[in-house]
Amino acid sequence: MQKHHTTIKRVLIAGAVLAALAGCDSEPKGSAHEALDTKAAVQPAPPTKKAVQGLPGMPPVLDPTDVYAADRPNRLSPVVKDFPARVYVPNTQSNTVSVIDPSTYRVIGTIPVGALPQHVVPSWDMKTLWVNNDKGNTLTPIDPKTGKAGKPVSAHDPYNLYFTPNGKYAIVMASLDRELVFRDAHTMKRVKTVPVNCYGVNHADFSLDGRYFIVSCEFSGELLKLDTQNMKVVAQQKLPFHGSMPQDVKISPDGKTFYIADMMANGVWALDGDKFTKPTLLPTGKGAHGLYVSRDSREMYISNRGEGTISIFDFTQNRLTKKWYLPQGGSPDMGGVSADGKVLWLSGRYNSEVYAIDTRTGVQLARIPVGDGPHGLAVYPQPGRYSLGHTGIFR
Repeated sequence: MQKHHTTIKRVLIAGAVLAALAGCDSEPKGSAHEALDTKAAVQPAPPTKKAVQGLPGMPPVLDPTDVYAADRPNRLSPVVKDFPARVYVPNTQSNTVSVIDPSTYRVIGTIPVGALPQHVVPSWDMKTLWVNNDKGNTLTPIDPKTGKAGKPVSAHDPYNLYFTPNGKYAIVMASLDRELVFRDAHTMKRVKTVPVNCYGVNHADFSLDGRYFIVSCEFSGELLKLDTQNMKVVAQQKLPFHGSMPQDVKISPDGKTFYIADMMANGVWALDGDKFTKPTLLPTGKGAHGLYVSRDSREMYISNRGEGTISIFDFTQNRLTKKWYLPQGGSPDMGGVSADGKVLWLSGRYNSEVYAIDTRTGVQLARIPVGDGPHGLAVYPQPGRYSLGHTGIFR
């Protein structure tokens, strides 16, 4: 990093940062401490640091050292700040979405959707929640303001859904079709289909500058690297573990490392995304599955579906520090963190239930019965300026 710039450049960069911050509500005083009962959140980078040259059309990076700088506790965008707090749970075997009121830990509604709903995905502009009806070959829109479902949109094999950082395209992860289908982010009309020669494309995350993204291929144990702007695969590799089944993907706050949960390797792979060299395995627990970053960007929660535990990885220490055990076990899968950062919500995939876990203590706060086969639940609303998809990846 260059340490010296002209005064003019300092002013310009500082102005850009302030303009970007103006798009979100200001954070309540002391909220990081109040929400997480821990050390203060990582502070924004000084405006003298070199600005990131992001994907054309992408909102400016707030902090080159923390991709999650916009995700602080209760820092809700004006777009979502009036939405009621809810947890939306897609039940794959019931073909419904259970709606939970997080203040009471009770199901307050059930929304019928298409066949095999896998994930509930916030749109790039955060105005819509899309239910991925994998076998129904549709995307069902839900208005998070009213909780009402709209007319389904046709989309073949939509196992998962992501959005390019510039908000231009939605990316349907067509797992069995072996395709990544780029669609208009608003109309969902097909723009380009990218065939892949791996099996089971399912999860992804984007680089700090948004110019590439890493995709996991569950059924062939492979990883892909794609050029975002050109919409093409630029690299591919086989994970160095026999029978590997990679799942969720999440980038580190500093943007240097991608973490990939692997349910058969029972741990998380650490990958240099820029170089795309051989990753290293960090053992966490049986059936490692979902990855979620704390509101202060210091920790990552790793759900171990096969043993009913959650491992805690500390980014600042670069190691695992804790493991939480669910009482009576369970099958913690996909989910998200509450807007205030106090609660980790996870679906119990094989137990027809949802878990609410205190992020300060690891204590289970609630175990809520839902439909059959709950999977990629979305906690909504959440802080951030825009959504990259899945159950809620915000920048």
